[in-house]
Order: sequence, then C-alpha cells, then structure tokens
Amino acid sequence: MERKLLQFACPPFIFFLLLLITSISAVEHLQTYIVRVDADAKPSIFPTHAHWYETAVLAAAASSDGSAAWTPGGPLIHTYSSLFHGFSARLSPSAAASLASSPGVLAVLPELIRHPDTTRSPEFLGLLSSDRTGLLAESDYGSELVIAVVDTGITPAHRSFSDRGLGPAPARWRGECVSGPGFPASSCNRKLIGARYFSGGYEATSGRMNESAELRSPRDTDGHGTHTASIAAGRYVFPASTLGYARGVAAGMAPKARLAAYKVCWAAGCFDSDILAAFDAAVADGVDVVSLSVGGVVVPYYLDAIAVGAFAAAEAGIFVSASAGNGGPGGLTVTNVAPWVATVGAGSMDRDFPADVKLGNGRVLPGVSVYGGPALTTGRLYPLVYAGAAQGAGDGYSSSLCLEGSLNLDAVKDKIILCDRGVNSRAAKGEVVRKAGAVGMILANGVFDGEGLVADCHVLPATAVGAVAGDEIRKYIAAATPKSPATATILFRGTRLGVRPAPVVASFSARGPNPQAPEILKPDIIAPGLNIIAAWPDNVGPASIPSDQRRTEFNILSGTSMACPHVSGLAALLKAAHPDWSPAAIKSALMTTAYVKDNRGTTMLDESTGNSSDVFDFGSGHVNPQRAMDPGLVYDLTPTDYVNFLCNLNYTQQNIKAITRRAADCRGARKAGHAGNLNYPSFSAVFVEDGTKRRMSTHFIRTVRNVGNGAAVYRATVRAPEGSTVTVEPTELAFRRAGQKLSFLVRVKAATAEKLAPGSSSVRSGALTWSDGRHSANSPIVVTVQAPLS
Repeated sequence: MERKLLQFACPPFIFFLLLLITSISAVEHLQTYIVRVDADAKPSIFPTHAHWYETAVLAAAASSDGSAAWTPGGPLIHTYSSLFHGFSARLSPSAAASLASSPGVLAVLPELIRHPDTTRSPEFLGLLSSDRTGLLAESDYGSELVIAVVDTGITPAHRSFSDRGLGPAPARWRGECVSGPGFPASSCNRKLIGARYFSGGYEATSGRMNESAELRSPRDTDGHGTHTASIAAGRYVFPASTLGYARGVAAGMAPKARLAAYKVCWAAGCFDSDILAAFDAAVADGVDVVSLSVGGVVVPYYLDAIAVGAFAAAEAGIFVSASAGNGGPGGLTVTNVAPWVATVGAGSMDRDFPADVKLGNGRVLPGVSVYGGPALTTGRLYPLVYAGAAQGAGDGYSSSLCLEGSLNLDAVKDKIILCDRGVNSRAAKGEVVRKAGAVGMILANGVFDGEGLVADCHVLPATAVGAVAGDEIRKYIAAATPKSPATATILFRGTRLGVRPAPVVASFSARGPNPQAPEILKPDIIAPGLNIIAAWPDNVGPASIPSDQRRTEFNILSGTSMACPHVSGLAALLKAAHPDWSPAAIKSALMTTAYVKDNRGTTMLDESTGNSSDVFDFGSGHVNPQRAMDPGLVYDLTPTDYVNFLCNLNYTQQNIKAITRRAADCRGARKAGHAGNLNYPSFSAVFVEDGTKRRMSTHFIRTVRNVGNGAAVYRATVRAPEGSTVTVEPTELAFRRAGQKLSFLVRVKAATAEKLAPGSSSVRSGALTWSDGRHSANSPIVVTVQAPLS
C-alpha cells in the first residue's frame, strides 16, 4: 500500500524513469547520459531540486537486485537548474533511447570525456602596472569581476592568490567555498572567493576515486588548474622563476579580479556531466567570466555539452572563453567552436629558453629546454646514440620513442640518447632515459610536429629539436664509424628576451576551418600560449611525473590551455571598463583590434613550417588588449541571433530547443539569409566548384554599434581575397551619436576559373577595415572553394 501511494505521488515522467532504470539488466553496458527536459514541463515534472534528490533515493531503493545500473549515490549523478532543467544518469543505450522518446525530454546526450588541452606575457601584451591611463587602470585591475576557472582545481595558499589589499567579495556573489581533504573552509579569501568540485560523472564511469592519489576537494593535485587560474587573475609576485628560468615579476591579466575554482578534471579526464554541473553552479553563483581550458572531439552543437552550457552562460551575460585545442598543425582540428564561445589559439612571445645541441662535427643545432639541474660537463662531448638502435627486449619502434622498458641499458649507459617524439609524454621519455642510465636526451620532432618546439622541465639534461635538426642528427649518427663515433653535448643558454620574430602561431595550436559551421571562422583569436610561466602547486614536480621530487613555486607550460586564460582575464578587464558590454561585444572588441603582423612587421609565421600563417591558424589575429579597450565599433549579438544562426544550419526544432531551452520560429531566419549572416566580426564564404557556370557569390549583412565618444564617420577599406571581388554598401557609416547602430552589406564573388582536383579546396583571405582616423575595426574575409569528391 505504501509503495502504491509513493508511485501515484510521483509525476508520470518520474514514474516512467523509475521503471526504466530499474528494468536495466546488470549485464547491459552502461554509459552516462545528460538528459535535458522541456522547461515548460518543469512545474509538473521537476518542481524543486529536493524533488530530484527524493527521486534518486526512490530509484536507488527500487534497485533491490544490486543491478550494475546503480552508482554509489543512486542512478542520478547531477541535477541541473541554472543552465537548463535536467540531470545526468548511468543508463544502457536502449534505456537512453527509450528515455529520449518520452514526453517532455528535449535531448539525451551521451557523455564525452575531455582533457585539459607569466613573468613576460603582461608586458608582451602591453599591460603595464605603471600605466595610469591604460586598460589595467581603467578597469581597476578587474577588482569587481569574478572569473570562474573550470579545471583541475586550485592551490589556495599560493602567493598568486593572496588577498592582500582587496576589499570584500562583490555583493552579488552567491557562491560557496566547499571544504575537503587538503582544502579547509579557511582556504578561500577575498581573492579566491569560491571553490567547488564535481566528481559524480568521473566516479560513475571510472569507479570510486583513489583518494591516496586524488583529493575529493577543490585542491589541485595536477597543477593545470593552478597554472591557468594565475594566468587569468594572479596577483603580482616577486621574485618568480622556474628552476632559475624566466626570472621577474609574475602577474595574471586581471590581478585584482576574484577567482572561483570549479574542479572537474580528474585522473581519467574531464567528464561532460561534471563540466555541466560546474557551469550550472557558476551561473547560479554569479560569475562574470568562465575560463575553460578543456578540449575534446567536435560534435553538433546540440550534442556538445560545453556548447550547451556556454549558451546558457552567455545568455546570462557571462563571457565564456575556451581553448582551441592542441591538435595542430593539421587543419580541421579546432575544438570548442560554438559562435557564443571565444575560441582561443596559442602564439609565442618574444622570450625563449635556448638549449642547443653541439655535435662532434662542430654543427650547433637549435633546441629549447627548461632544465635546472646539474649541467653536463663543460667542454666535454658525450657518446651519442639513436634510441631506435638501442632497443632492449622490445622492438625498434618502441625504443625509438623511448617507451617504458624499451631501452637496452648497456647500449645507453653514460650516453646522450636521441628519442623520437610521440605516444608518451615528453617528460616521461626523459624519465625512461634517466632510469636507463643515460646522461642526457635529445627529443626530436617528427614530420607532423615540424619545427614547433616546447620547453619542458626535464628530469635530466635534455632538449627538444625540430624535425629538420632531428633528421640531421640521425644522419650524423648513421654515418658514425668506430674511428669517428657520434658525439654531442647540450648547451643550456638560460632565458633569452627580445626574440624575433614574435609572435608566431604555435605548432600545436589547433587550426580551422570550423568542422561544424565553416561559415563561422575559428579559432577567433590567438594569445600567448607557448612557454608560459605561472603558479604551480607545492606538492607536484615541474615535470608532472610521479618520480619528480623537485618543487617550484612557478612552472613553465605550453598549450592553448595557457592561451585561453589570457583572454579570460582580458575579458574581465574589458567587462570592468565597460559594464554595459555584452559577451559578444567584448569578443568583438578583442577580435577587431587584433593584429596579424609580428615584431618584424610581416605576417605572423606558422611555427611548424616557418612559412606565413593564415586566418585558419590565427583567426582574427593576436589579442591587443590596449586597443580592445577602445575599439570604436562592435558587432553585437543576442540570443535571438544565435537561434537564427541555428535555424540556418537546418537544425530541427528539437535540436535548437536542446541548446536554447526555447521553441524557435525559423521561418523568418531562413528567409533572411544563411548561417554566415550571423552578426559575427569575421566573414567566411564557402563555395562548391561543381563544374557548372553557376555564379559563386554570396552576401553578408552586418550591424555595428558605435562605442566611441560621440559622432564619427567610418569609411570602409577592402583587401579582397586573391581572385575574388568584394564590395561594401555603403562604404561610409556616419554615426550621429555614441550607441547608434548602422548596418552594411558585403558582397563576395569568387573566381570560377580555378580548376581543382576532386576533394581539394582553395582558400584565400582578405580583410575589411572600418576606420574613422582614430579607430580601426578589422575583420578577416576568407573565401573557400571546394571541389566535390567526384
């Protein structure tokens, strides 16, 4: 009788869910799914969060057979209320399919597992604390803004997170400081004003965490989150260095901005259900910026948990920046490609850490390293061998990569070993070589990596060289004879400033075009991401391998993970200086003021090839924060604009509602144009060359708002992509007042004479610039012509 009353007390949908989950066989393969429910059904289905928790208890109680469907806390992992209405749960594929077709369910998303993708960078970006009129001063260093860092947690006692001189947290702040092992409630202060952790998705899939290796708290046991948080908003710290390298004053982009840490990344990765729970909490807590240095596979926006979470955040006025990914230099590798997200690639600065290879024949080949231990004996040349020829019990391929257990100890002892890059981490290769008894390591890039170099904190004397140098060293070793053996040493030259050319696009930085919507150019911008020094935990070695017992207060890392928080911090400064700007307006300001020329005055180079880079490498260019503070014009966007964009991608009503939580009327959107007509600060035209004489032309409609001080007249200058014709109507925009909006039309016509091989494409780029003599708003124009496969 009691059970019957409970059943009738549950809403019909919940009863259906209980029956569905309890019927799952223990032998079925289970996976985490994220379930979104129609907001209109919320009063009858999900009245409160408490009701959700009650439902989870009921479901757990109903599973008396010990089914494998149950996680330690019941079938429900997380519930969501700020981003959207829904939950995450462990279900079989058949159960998920049944659930997806039930009334009131908008979407059932299979969970994806993602992974985490400075003393010089503020100065390199022109952010000088001595400047009384620049962006730092105008924004009060971001003191009233809150940046959410969604990552591996944070090290609260680090000097970069001191609250000295800061006032109380902003009055609107509603967040919490969740305590746990290694993270007492007193860990938060007026700088680190909030900290949470989310492990439900991780543990539902991977089992209960090993608490001897990980901490069930916001405490960072990896280092990545501490590093990215201090890049975004670290305080001024002096002295700062890593093993003696990059000495100076460390500072984040917004030194007075408040931080809220949301730990979602664990030993097995960063799980979508946990990431969404962090977004949900961040929106409810009242953050201004979300910084997400996490990447993964690209899927349609309605199946992308980050895109879904970021849309709700942007709708709430929160700027979201995300790393573009480290899959470069190949094309179509960019991730986090939703247009409501600032997608950030990585570039270099004018600083590096040279560690050159000197061969026995006198040749000196360039390399980089951050090694602070005992150096090799000055003036001595050591025997040099290629790891591929020093295999132990394994094969030559494994030994060439210096994989664990692959090296012949007798063949490598007291020698310098040349290892190929790939499979295991660069630092792990050094540990393998060190344990084998070698005195040093040269890490050589393969063809795919090209000339892109990353300086690592190796555990033995080691350096990284490019593909060309690697080939030369292999040939030198192969040509050695008993009378003329191969020898080498490594020359560590410390920190070098004033490097030219700079910036260059980092080899690893993921490239466009946008795999989901080529009409939207991605990445949006690049920022410093190569060899960045920032805060580091006191319980993690700088090489990030268990055997590294060295300790350093700061560490040097590379990745788009490091570039992303630069933009997050800059967005906080811009938001503080312009409180009325939307997230889209802030992104527009960063994009239209970005630059594409290096410190030699030529187009930025692609580190992997040494050739000029292009818009698929850097998007609109490299961030220029001082110009972004006063961009003159901005391209703004509303949630309705994004809905129209999704309509023009031919998404279904169900697809759109899964992202936006509302029904969409696509009739007007599809009549008005195409996906490229989103009011974006860049232009991307895609044509198919099908052999007919059909005209390859399109148009873009854009609206800009005058954010200058008053009346202004802007004139258009066009640099058309080679072989294309670009016209702008009108060519002059006369603003009578600040805040006024004016629209213009851009027509693009591509040449039809070019003959392309089946399946190939041609990409040409140009630019449109609006200038009033004081401001210049630049937008890239890219024209892609594709040939069908047959």
